[in-house]
Amino acid sequence: MVVVAASGAVTAQSHVDTSPPVVYSAEVDSIIHPVSADYMIATMDRADRAGATLVVFTLRTPGGLVDSTRDIITRMLASKTPVAIFVGPSGARAASAGFLLTIAADVAAMAPGTNIGAAHPVAGAGQPIDETMAKKAAADVAAYARTLASKRHRNVVLAEEAVNNSRAFTEEEALNASPSLIDLVVPDVPELLRRLDGRIVTRFDGATIVLKTAGAQVVPIEMTLRQRVLSAIAHPEVAFILLTLGTLGLTIELWNPGAVLPGVAGGLCLLLAFFAFQILPVNYAGLLLMLFGLLLLMLEVKITSYGLLTAGGLASLLFGSMILMDSSVPELQLSLRFVLPIVFALAGIAVFLVRLAVASQRLNPVTGVAGMMGDVALALTAIEPGKAGRVATHGEIWKATALESIAEGDRLRITAVDGLTVTVRRERQE
Repeated sequence: MVVVAASGAVTAQSHVDTSPPVVYSAEVDSIIHPVSADYMIATMDRADRAGATLVVFTLRTPGGLVDSTRDIITRMLASKTPVAIFVGPSGARAASAGFLLTIAADVAAMAPGTNIGAAHPVAGAGQPIDETMAKKAAADVAAYARTLASKRHRNVVLAEEAVNNSRAFTEEEALNASPSLIDLVVPDVPELLRRLDGRIVTRFDGATIVLKTAGAQVVPIEMTLRQRVLSAIAHPEVAFILLTLGTLGLTIELWNPGAVLPGVAGGLCLLLAFFAFQILPVNYAGLLLMLFGLLLLMLEVKITSYGLLTAGGLASLLFGSMILMDSSVPELQLSLRFVLPIVFALAGIAVFLVRLAVASQRLNPVTGVAGMMGDVALALTAIEPGKAGRVATHGEIWKATALESIAEGDRLRITAVDGLTVTVRRERQE
């Protein structure tokens, strides 16, 4: 029995030793916001539960929210599974929040032709920030960068300069610094795993671990449908389109009460746009200008301004769109090539609807007393001035009077209606 048990133990141990290591891989190609933070944290949770050897995040980001960045780093430092940040492929960057994520990782790697840095904090909602608050925010983030770099044995001075002086570094500058900011420069994830095999990594708590990544089974982790939808919404151009469609839908609903579909769709688009604006650096002055422009277009239907309200609404929409996104990061800005077609399309729709409304107001009435004025009637009897006769109009027989002599069978026009009596005149022949 002892021999059999020992043989089974050896066989099991051999099976464990020969099983390939598992590496979880995830791509983060977006702004660092609550959705991307939820995605990265969920990936680290899955890796810990599965006992993975390593988690690799391929990072491409222009930056993001400080709170979301801190949430990710807090989970990263507590992770049982080592975490590697790979800035790639070539041409990518990890700026601002991405820089903090990179220096906080157990392994920091970059692809050739990439850069990191420029981590100076800015106001996230477009509001002006005074000098004192700016210094406090920069000092707070700089201290955070220093402690991360120090515990990871990376260049503390350069980490602080990336925050205070908005310095950015190429992959060669980051690797060749003394001490370095990153650990490796590799072209892709497979090469990263090959180079990491057998490497000793020091965790944030000081413990060391030897990575075994040779022949690793790479498990890609994709965003859930919910995360993909919310991440797509949290994009400046998508948020701008949602805001435009939402306000247009509500405008159409106000012009045509009871249409239901434009109001429901517009309300949904506005709610999704406001969700995105909680994440994006929005200038609320630009948002108010856009709403004011749409209000002017709506008032054009009610107030005769000979196009002045429409012109003011278009100008307000254009200027509001130009300053809606308040950020120095190109990925968070709205270009005129994107804004102008949407503004002019919205203006064209609004002008078309205004023309329809004005044309409908100019139509002659077709019902009631006003609708009978000028209608054709046929004399059923002769009518003398001061005496009543009968005429046929609207498929009905009416009592009629006239200021002139009317013969039976004459073609008439109604000039007035008094109760159940109409006043008629002989139709003029051109």
